[in-house]
Amino acid sequence: MTEAGDDSEAARTTGRETVQTAGGETGQEAAGVAVQDSAAEQSLSLEDGAGMESLAGRDAESAPGAGAESDAGINAGAGRSEITLVMVGDILLHTPVAESGKREDGSYDFGAVFAEMQDEITSADLALVNQEVILGGEELGVSGYPAFNAPYELGDALVDAGFDVVLHATNHALDKGKRGIVNCLTFWQEKYPHIAVLGIHGSEEEQEEIYVYEQDGIRLAVLNYTYGTNGIALPQDMPWAVDLLDRDRVAEELQRAQELADFVIVCPHWGTEYVLEETAEQETWAAFFAENGADLILGTHPHVIEPVEWVGAAEGSEDGRGALTYYSLGNFVNWTSGTGEGVANRMVGGMARVTIGMDEAGEAVITSYGVEPLVCHVEQGYGGVTVYPLDEYTEELAGRNEIVSQDGQFSLSYCRKLAGEVFGSLWLP
Repeated sequence: MTEAGDDSEAARTTGRETVQTAGGETGQEAAGVAVQDSAAEQSLSLEDGAGMESLAGRDAESAPGAGAESDAGINAGAGRSEITLVMVGDILLHTPVAESGKREDGSYDFGAVFAEMQDEITSADLALVNQEVILGGEELGVSGYPAFNAPYELGDALVDAGFDVVLHATNHALDKGKRGIVNCLTFWQEKYPHIAVLGIHGSEEEQEEIYVYEQDGIRLAVLNYTYGTNGIALPQDMPWAVDLLDRDRVAEELQRAQELADFVIVCPHWGTEYVLEETAEQETWAAFFAENGADLILGTHPHVIEPVEWVGAAEGSEDGRGALTYYSLGNFVNWTSGTGEGVANRMVGGMARVTIGMDEAGEAVITSYGVEPLVCHVEQGYGGVTVYPLDEYTEELAGRNEIVSQDGQFSLSYCRKLAGEVFGSLWLP
């Protein structure tokens, strides 16, 4: 991720299996799968607080390009197994965001960033987050653009907020070189071994693993890739350090993921920054993912929200649905130093909400999906950066958001208009 003037930001089928149970215990078995159980389902509805109702979700039956399954087939129904999944976009630790988490004694606490979203995150069975910047710790120097590095306390906050899967394959993964990768992996492995960390690896064996989440007999595989690392070469002795978008490797891993799981999710770091529509390259990659068996695509990197659509069905697909694609969930948290038109767009993000269930044929399918628009609120001082659901954001808060001084277009009505234009029928103000 680069920004004009500021920040731009799995084992072989015969390999290991890391099993994570609801109790957090882990073990090794054959098959190359990481498995986890989690919490209960939550449905989504939005009301923007100004008398305008929002449709923040949709039954998969009504989806563009959906197949002709019966109501009983596509809607899993009461008593059937389902997994609720949420994902948010980029965690960007610009300098003022880092400063907002610094206590008087010099320690860090980023709890305020996630406080307004924690209940929704923890209520999902599986919660994913795109951790844009490496967690290299204070020993490498906490820094913002252009070479980001976060203190470990940001990782603590992600876990406290309820995230289960942390995606690290971003263009900033190598901002602190090999040491940043090693420090980050050591932090996660030693302090939170139950958290799934995808996209970066400490060994070739780890890179070959495919993460699979299992709940109530449904298995979801999750893959994470980035288009590049801002021109920083992979360490010579760690060519497996970061998962890159390579067609041969992606196709091979999608094939293995289908063998290991009932449903395959790809989380690509792709696209062009600050563009509110998907690019031709994103469309090409999305079609490639779908053709090779992906069921759900959750994109990051552009730092603004982009549309949600169904991408062509894989050859031989019986449901005709293909892959549900969220081209970009935008930023979850950021405080760019940029100024002028377009900066306001970076303050609006999205939380993808998807429910996966089994149809009458015993196939894992998307039974409902939606998106919840979010707003990043920024004020100076400890605890001054907080992310709100758009439906809970107020005129009073918008007036205090210091991003107004950087882009005078920012307002509550601007955020609503943007969300409506990009997300369309998934969020109707």
